[in-house]
Amino acid sequence: MTTRPTPRPARPHFSSGPCAKRPGWTAQGLEAALVGRSHRAAPAKARIQEVSDRSRAILGIPDDWRLGLVPASDTGAVEMILWSVLGARGVDMLAWESFGSGWITDVAKQLKLENHRTIVADYGRLPDLKSVDFSHDVVFTWNGTTSGVRVPDGDWIAADRQGLTICDATSAAFAMELDWDKLDAVTWSWQKVLGGEAAHGMLALSPRAVERLESHTPAWPMPKIFRLTKAGKLNQSIFEGSTINTPSMLCVEDAIDGLTWAESIGGLKGLIARSSSNLEVVERWIENSSWAGFLAESPDTRSSTSICLRITDEWAQHRAADEVSVTVKVAVKLLEAEGIAFDIGAYRDAPAGLRLWGGATVESSDLEALLPWLDWAWAEAKASTKA
Repeated sequence: MTTRPTPRPARPHFSSGPCAKRPGWTAQGLEAALVGRSHRAAPAKARIQEVSDRSRAILGIPDDWRLGLVPASDTGAVEMILWSVLGARGVDMLAWESFGSGWITDVAKQLKLENHRTIVADYGRLPDLKSVDFSHDVVFTWNGTTSGVRVPDGDWIAADRQGLTICDATSAAFAMELDWDKLDAVTWSWQKVLGGEAAHGMLALSPRAVERLESHTPAWPMPKIFRLTKAGKLNQSIFEGSTINTPSMLCVEDAIDGLTWAESIGGLKGLIARSSSNLEVVERWIENSSWAGFLAESPDTRSSTSICLRITDEWAQHRAADEVSVTVKVAVKLLEAEGIAFDIGAYRDAPAGLRLWGGATVESSDLEALLPWLDWAWAEAKASTKA
């Protein structure tokens, strides 16, 4: 039986979304929030615009890109751009995990685009990126949040592409280098690497994406919260501190708090370094683990934020998938009951395993304290299953 560990994580928050708040966060940081004020008032608009300005500076978004706050988290941002620009040409849909598969459902079953291709891979792998047709629009996730598999870089994207590249970057932004020259529409939310509050999304548009918005009229009705144009032109106000619907000024203030913290640790380089360090902690542990491995098959595609683990225990190889899944759930519940780790089970559509958030708001010391507890919980769960 594995010895029960003694050190405990100072913060047991390893959820992949909403994610851990920044180190040192308290609600007192929100005292300046403009609650009770109209989001259309000049001071409130200025605070909303501050989120965009600080985000642009940290991420290195080109000056000629538009950046704005939109409804419904990253999901809303992705669906807004899909509904607004697709249909002008064929589209290649890439998927290697749940959220990419969800965007395929939108295109195939909701928008019902006939000229679409799906390029997919099983959990743990990337699809064949060389097969992408860049005369088409291309939709993909930079980092597969539910598989722990990311694209290694933007080198696979054609510089002379004819179509638009639409990138769901919610678990990559602020933790990985995004190749802005190879992208045209990028989305994310505050609730991932910045540890912000949910319900709001960010949408960044290149000049090519703006040109498409102003030259293409979708064949389907457009809900109000998806409308990015007005009288055939980009609605500039959305990218100048105004919003399509009412945002939470508490959430806006919290986003500014996270961005200010990010600046204090060195901006994007500091954020990437912290996330990379977290992955390294798990990598060292995996080297000696007898029961767990990375779901990502290649180190080049291994995520530093959504660190997904599969069960490699020889015992599990001789058990039914349902039995292994139940054993993992027992281990997860043990860790929750002990107050060691919350919300670390694999995503519901993913293979049985664990998912540890390694974004910048997580301390490496907490991951180091957690890992022996994973060994303990797995041993306890396996013993109870055997019994």
